[in-house]
Amino acid sequence: MPDVGSRSSALGTAGSDDAAVFSPNYTILQRLKFACIIFVIQKLIFAPIHIFGLLHDLFHPRRENRPTLTKSYPTNNSLPIHGGGFALGTPRDNDTWNSTFASHHNTLVIALNYTKSPSAPFPHPIYDLESLISSILSDTSLPIDPSRVALAGFSAGGNLALAVSQLESVRTRICAVIPLYPVVDFVAPAETKAKTRRFKPELGGFRAKEKDLLVPVTNTFSWAYVRSGQRIDHTLLSPYYAEREAFPRGVFLIGCEMDILGQEAWRMACKLAGRKIPAVEEAMGRREPAGVGELILEGDERFSFEERVGGGWYRWLLVPDTIHGFDQKMQGVKDRELVEDARMKTEKVISVIGEWLFSGPFSAGLDRQV
Repeated sequence: MPDVGSRSSALGTAGSDDAAVFSPNYTILQRLKFACIIFVIQKLIFAPIHIFGLLHDLFHPRRENRPTLTKSYPTNNSLPIHGGGFALGTPRDNDTWNSTFASHHNTLVIALNYTKSPSAPFPHPIYDLESLISSILSDTSLPIDPSRVALAGFSAGGNLALAVSQLESVRTRICAVIPLYPVVDFVAPAETKAKTRRFKPELGGFRAKEKDLLVPVTNTFSWAYVRSGQRIDHTLLSPYYAEREAFPRGVFLIGCEMDILGQEAWRMACKLAGRKIPAVEEAMGRREPAGVGELILEGDERFSFEERVGGGWYRWLLVPDTIHGFDQKMQGVKDRELVEDARMKTEKVISVIGEWLFSGPFSAGLDRQV
């Protein structure tokens, strides 16, 4: 395993050693339970789904959402980073989002992969991505403008994007990082996070549920990625505790109002922007629905703000009335109102991200490349 202390000592960790917070030591029975759950999810649920998807694309190709080039590099695995709780997923999971962004903003989008937990726990995926990003940016066959490179990531991928962007070899070669509904704070308990998200039963359907979809699996995925005794306020694991100078000059955090991870992203956006940081227990967003397909871009800074601080661009967007992963394929979800609302908001979020990139962090470049 890479030595976290030696490779990232310049970044430091939050607080003093006396105040350090460490991951729990689970009992043997708890570890066996988590291992069984991960095995079932990885091998018996997602593996067949992935194989079915590959076969479906083989016999029913949809070229408009497929990569135009698939390429491998001499790293552990062959610049959005997919999610999946650090344990699941493939780059093709975000094909529709990536294709839409590329077409809408005339950009080159390269989906990244990384090794998965529990066989590759923290910090392995971070250094996988460091090596992969270096290979991509050194590949002269790709039409990349080195002055306009950004990282994006979804969920766990958002955490990894924030982590790898702190490494000097990456931070000095990119100008922005865009985490979408990321986990940024492993210190705050899941029970506390669950109390900060909004519940809106009047929306009906899937969004009327009284329990967040991530709560039942949070401890399982955390166990798989974070080894017992690991300091969980380490800045590569919990990017919230990193200082502003540790990141590229542009950071755009995006959260979902009906997601237990939204509040920590809000706190981090406020911290980076030099604003008052909300309390860990403070609920985000508002009680009232925003309307189908609507974003709140003006008049309520709980949902949207932008700051220029120290020569950097810092942006926050809270997508109202949406759940974790709203902008991805909702396989098996029969709630038509949710799916349509998510589709409309996904298109608008993609537009907002592009506008921010090209008017802010990318504004000094000449060509549009991501």
